[in-house]
Amino acid sequence: MKKIVVTLIISAFFFSLGFSWYVWDHFVNRPASDSKEEVIFEVAPGKSFKAVAKELEIKGLVKSSELFTLFARIKNEGGKIKVGEYLLTKNMTPSGVMAVITSGKSIERKITISEGLSIYEIADIFEQAEISKREDFLKLVQDPELIKSLIGEGYRSLEGYLFPETYSFTKYTGIKAIVTEMVKKFQAVYKEIEPAASKVPLSKHQIVTLASIIEKETGAPQERPMISSVFHNRLDKGMRLQTDPTIIYGKALQSQKIEIKISKTDITTPTEYNTYVIKGLPPGPIANPGKEALLAAVSPAQSDYLFFVSQNDGTHIFSKDYGAHQKAVGKFQVDPKSRQGKSWRDLSKKKSQN
Repeated sequence: MKKIVVTLIISAFFFSLGFSWYVWDHFVNRPASDSKEEVIFEVAPGKSFKAVAKELEIKGLVKSSELFTLFARIKNEGGKIKVGEYLLTKNMTPSGVMAVITSGKSIERKITISEGLSIYEIADIFEQAEISKREDFLKLVQDPELIKSLIGEGYRSLEGYLFPETYSFTKYTGIKAIVTEMVKKFQAVYKEIEPAASKVPLSKHQIVTLASIIEKETGAPQERPMISSVFHNRLDKGMRLQTDPTIIYGKALQSQKIEIKISKTDITTPTEYNTYVIKGLPPGPIANPGKEALLAAVSPAQSDYLFFVSQNDGTHIFSKDYGAHQKAVGKFQVDPKSRQGKSWRDLSKKKSQN
């Protein structure tokens, strides 16, 4: 009788063990579904592993949250999950799911900052992309401690030092980290132009300021060196730069936004950025220039030009004297026929047609 009982117990044990192994193997090595449907799964800060496992089950990514939790304990993986946003598919095995959510390799997003945008315009882009609230971004880039730590100077803001580029980030990348990366990119690019920068009688901050003005005045990239030459020539002669974008930026310091339209009153109203009133360069950049504008600032074309006026298509007419300049203004700005139906956007249209 005892032998029978022992035999039954042993049989039950091995049956239980075999059944457990079957269940375990069926769970661990087989996906929850045959579907290739992609699911964006988020591991939020402070979320427990049990809560994560339950959400995985609800979304059809694992068959059982309890078995997935047990699997994590056996593999000692429960404490290794990382905050992030992950791309999973319903035909992944539990071990595959575990590998992803413990990798820390979150879904990457991208944002492009174009040349010539100001901090106010970048703030709008970051808010629209849900990276940062506008006011939080502006507060950060005007934080004296951050400015000092990143560029070693006590400037008003990081204007001019947020390099225009396409940046990758994740949902949980902080805005400070992105701003820091932008400044580091600027520093790397500026290092490339330092040999040329050392040959012009301007400080680094003045070079960045001039480059930002060149960037804002240029619709045609090939004109940057020539526009730079005009500004260098005017600076050498002690002439006022008289550039509209500086007036616009001076107004933005008050309104915290860029307003393109300017009036006669704006031109005559003194501000530290109004280059129709002040001599020389304004106290800081008015936008964030790209590499080509920085190069143009330190490597201007050789010319005797002192004036330029828009032809309303992104290009300019350059003049050596005021009389010739006035004729160009009359032709391209005063005469409404020369402006009708024209825009700097026409320049990009011509390029696409060629």
